[in-house]
Amino acid sequence: MIKPRIARLGWLALAAVAGLALLLTGCGTATPTGAAASSSGAPEVNPAGDIPDDQVYVPFTPDNGLFTVSVPEGWARTDANGVVTFTDKLNSVRIETVAAPMAPDIASATATEVPQIASSTTGYTAGDVSMVTRTAGDAVLVTYGAQSEPDPVTGQTFTDSVERYEFWKDGQEVILTLSGPQGADNVDPWTTITDSFGWAP
Repeated sequence: MIKPRIARLGWLALAAVAGLALLLTGCGTATPTGAAASSSGAPEVNPAGDIPDDQVYVPFTPDNGLFTVSVPEGWARTDANGVVTFTDKLNSVRIETVAAPMAPDIASATATEVPQIASSTTGYTAGDVSMVTRTAGDAVLVTYGAQSEPDPVTGQTFTDSVERYEFWKDGQEVILTLSGPQGADNVDPWTTITDSFGWAP
């Protein structure tokens, strides 16, 4: 009678070991499979302020017909004191025309405009002043950081990257100021806008 009982206990032990092995095997494969499924099925998350690749642009011409520039379609427009601004969520395109007897250059922008920007900009951090070439010709580019306006709903603010382009012709200077959250990949949209700028014939 003792031997059959021992045999039964042996079979039970073997069954328990086999079951434990199957359980451990299942646990070992569950995490990678689940992680892979989650990773492949998760939607792509873009940094705040990224302008979509499929953004459509439409031409904007001021009342005086001095120039034309493409701006993102559907963005809200505001006009104040001769300045036209197009905004959408965290990004903005600001267009201003001023009389200027001479074309701006790196020296004049560094000596005059950068101090004015620094004193009037919340959260200002210095960037660079350089000359760039666009379709309409050479332009002065001033870059800097700034604190965004608070979100009207959440009150949250962002650190913006700002690019200020200064185009000049025949005593008229057009300033395109493009801003969006730091870290957003808006190189292509900003290039699209500034390359679209053209003086009237």
